[in-house]
This record gives sequence, C-alpha cells and structure tokens, in this order.
Amino acid sequence: MSFRTKVEKKLERKEKSYETKHLMKDKRSDRYKVLEEVLDRSTLITIYNFERKGIITEIHGAVKSGKEAKIYWGRGQKGREIAIKIYLTVSSEFKQGMLVYIKGDPRFAHVRRDTRSLIYAWAQKEFKNLQRAYRIGITVPKPIAVDNNVLIMEFIGENGVSAPLIKETSQKNPRKTYLQLLSHLKKLYQKAELVHADLSEYNIMIWNEKPVVFDFSQAVLIQHPMANTFLRRDLKNINRYFKKLGVDVQSEEEMYRRVTGGKS
Repeated sequence: MSFRTKVEKKLERKEKSYETKHLMKDKRSDRYKVLEEVLDRSTLITIYNFERKGIITEIHGAVKSGKEAKIYWGRGQKGREIAIKIYLTVSSEFKQGMLVYIKGDPRFAHVRRDTRSLIYAWAQKEFKNLQRAYRIGITVPKPIAVDNNVLIMEFIGENGVSAPLIKETSQKNPRKTYLQLLSHLKKLYQKAELVHADLSEYNIMIWNEKPVVFDFSQAVLIQHPMANTFLRRDLKNINRYFKKLGVDVQSEEEMYRRVTGGKS
C-alpha cells in the first residue's frame, strides 16, 4: 500500500468518525425525530453532506408518504422551498417492478441487481428524467441535486403546503388543461425522448392554474422496448380522466399520432 493510499484511508476513517459523532448528536435533535422513519446511517450521512454544501438548510415534516419513498418539505439556498425525496428500502415485489423500467435503459445497463444499488439507480433515474423534462420547458419540479437515495427538487406549493392534485381541484376549463397535457407529452416524447410511463390524475398537480407533472422515476427513453406500451397506457389514463369531466377527448390513436409525430 502506497503512502498516499495510507493517508487517504486515514482521512476517510477520520471523516467517517466525525460524521458518526455528528449523526449521534442529531439523534437528540428535532431533525432526527423528523427523519426517524427513514433513519439509517447511510441516509443520514447523505443528508448531512447536503447540509454541509448548503443545499439543505432546513428539514420539516413529511408532506407525502408512500411504500417506496417519503417526501419532506424543507428549505435550501436563499431560503427557497425544496422537496426532499428519500427512497426507502423496499419490498422484493417492488424491486421486481423497478427492473421492468430499468432494463432496456442504456443509462443503467450496468446497475447491480441488489436492492440498495437499484434504489440508488432509481433516484438517479428520476433526477436525470426531470433534468430532460425541465430543460425543454415542461412544467415539472426543478431538479436540484441527487445522491444515493436522496433527491432534492423544487417544492411545488407554498409554505410547506403542497399544490393540490388535479383530481382535488375544480377545473374551470378542463379542455384547456387537457390540451396543455397533450402538448407536454408531445414535447416530452419528441424533444426529451421520454415517456412518463405512470401518468394519471395522481401524478399531476395544479399550480398557478397550470398542470405540473411529477413522479418521473418510472419514465423511460423512447428506445425502451416497452415505451410504446407505456405511452398508450398514459394516453388512456388521461382520456379516461378528462372524459369524466365532460371533455370531448381525442381518440387514443389520434393522440398517439399527435404525441409521436406520426410514428407507427
């Protein structure tokens, strides 16, 4: 072992020791109580590193909880509101479900199949997908940072109160919202080369009278072998929801041609 390697390992041990002491202090803090349900050493270290960089300055209560992740409200640089999404260790059933969306994605071709590696890849996948969607002007939460199983993004809402889901709102002009979503899907497909793959009234919020699409962890590249199947499912879900609101929806085939630019 070279002298440099010995020094690096010594510094790494010192850093881990410091982090452990810091985290043990956090066990007695309010922040520890906020995060107690997702507490493991690796996650705490990841959050601590975000704090050290100034990306997270405050963490408050959970605003959304699910079997795969919990989302906490917090504040970041310049006091802006952020959403802190922490992916949990999940069941083997969900692990198998994740593989459907990761297989066929060249960005994650070499991901190991153990649970922790898959969860880390899942967080990276959502971050990269959000970046693609945000860059082309689709209204999505702005991605800020990601590391291990923690994703930081823009908080959609105000003062810790999340924007309502579309199904929780009374649409003044549902046809306008319907057409806006079709435009989003078209840009997502043709410019970002993505299919959301899990779009429904449960993954759309209304903020400033505009639809905001979220939950991009399952989104796939259009080269994915299941991309067309997922796209048709998204279109069917959108039509089903807006048809209930009395919107004269387009046929699924017409929507598909419009979104894909005539691709068969």
